[in-house]
Amino acid sequence: MRWIFYFFFLLLAACGERNVPPVLDARELVILTRTGPTTYARDEAQGAVGFDHDLARLFAEEIGRKARFVVAASDSDIIQRLKHGEGHLAAAWLIPLDDPEIAHSAAYFQSTNLLINHEASLPLDEIGELANARVHVVAGSRQATALQKIQLLVPSMAIVEEAKLSELDLLEKISKRQIEMAVVNNAVFEIASNYYPDLQDSLQIGEERPINWLLAPGSADDLAAKADAFLRRVSKDGTLARLRDRYFGHVERLRQGDIVGFIERIRTLLPQYRAMFQTAQASTGIDWRVLAALAYQESQWDALATSPTGVRGMMMLTEDTADHLGVSNRLDARLSIRAGAQYLGELRDLLPSSVKEPDRLWLALAAYNLGMGHLNGARGIAQGLKANTDSWYEMKRVLPLLARPEYYSRLKSGKARGGEAVIMVENIRIYTDILNRHEPAHRPPAEVAAKGKSEQKTPRLKPPGAKPATGGSKVRPPESSPSRPDTDAAPLAP
Repeated sequence: MRWIFYFFFLLLAACGERNVPPVLDARELVILTRTGPTTYARDEAQGAVGFDHDLARLFAEEIGRKARFVVAASDSDIIQRLKHGEGHLAAAWLIPLDDPEIAHSAAYFQSTNLLINHEASLPLDEIGELANARVHVVAGSRQATALQKIQLLVPSMAIVEEAKLSELDLLEKISKRQIEMAVVNNAVFEIASNYYPDLQDSLQIGEERPINWLLAPGSADDLAAKADAFLRRVSKDGTLARLRDRYFGHVERLRQGDIVGFIERIRTLLPQYRAMFQTAQASTGIDWRVLAALAYQESQWDALATSPTGVRGMMMLTEDTADHLGVSNRLDARLSIRAGAQYLGELRDLLPSSVKEPDRLWLALAAYNLGMGHLNGARGIAQGLKANTDSWYEMKRVLPLLARPEYYSRLKSGKARGGEAVIMVENIRIYTDILNRHEPAHRPPAEVAAKGKSEQKTPRLKPPGAKPATGGSKVRPPESSPSRPDTDAAPLAP
């Protein structure tokens, strides 16, 4: 009996152990996150990207740990995993919790929840107008929790919790008039407004809240101090501002009419040229959607476009550039696209190796507009101003100085309209984002075949602690009593 008791004691102790060691004893910082436009995504060219991803990775580097990201199913799944010791820190556009076990870092953003509907629908002025409405929300999200509180005030409102749809998916369904309304955070809405310009923010749900990292129980005191010190530093030295600019700085540049026109041309005009852009991707390695965005900015996909300065064709090539690239007819769309892509690739290759993506691409696009001589002149100005010549965030503040005589008079390249180059690049960034949402990536047949063989050899494994996937949505019906618990949510797939 004594041995049996001892065995059960060891078993219980093992069950209570953390899945990850304390930060001080660990070689890596395990970061819980979820997929989303503000948090984490996989980019074919750059790997893992996202505002929260990049910020948390920088923090891991600062404290001398390797970052390992664990992608959870939802906000609620992240909280449960954090409590079970499956991560040190949660970085997923989260707000502080009313939970003494879960500490949080200092705030690094502010966020609000917005009720979104179609612009053809009447906007709402107050919460009471949600009576008898069906409101869609991502299952397990903080927006779902906010709606559950609203339901206590408006019992006839039904909450539809979607377990298989993202916030962007919900907004797409509103745009297609498949659902009436949804609640998302304001940052996602601002991004989605460029993909679906017929959306409107109709009502704010709750107050503006700070966005923080959440910290695992037990490591909170030590980790919180380090996290707060890091966030203070990156806020003061400009790192946080540069990250914000990378992911959100361009999303409000286009007017609604510009976006509507672009999306219409994606449907009607782009199919004529899609294969040409994809062929150019195969020869240059530049995503065809970036090339299509560049062409749209240059000519609005008009193969016969001609400017007063003499540049012509789909990619608006100068005569000298066309001669350099062997283009006999600038008005031939196929030749123009091939040459424009080749020229952009050459400009990108001319930049110093210290310039990393995506800044490398954005600076090459600026050179496409200005010429490499003018871009190098701007880099010289930046050095004199002690600005980072490898950073688009800093260079886009320097480029407009090329039009000021006190700067361009000292340059061999002379005067240039650097401000126009900045506008061009920022527009291309948002056109590319829109195309990424509406058009799939292109993989040449040989690449697809090679990937298929690789996947056959490598079995897909479930992540630790995976739960079986469940159905798509669950409707939280109108309340018959205000005492309904908040924990009644759809089961979540990992």
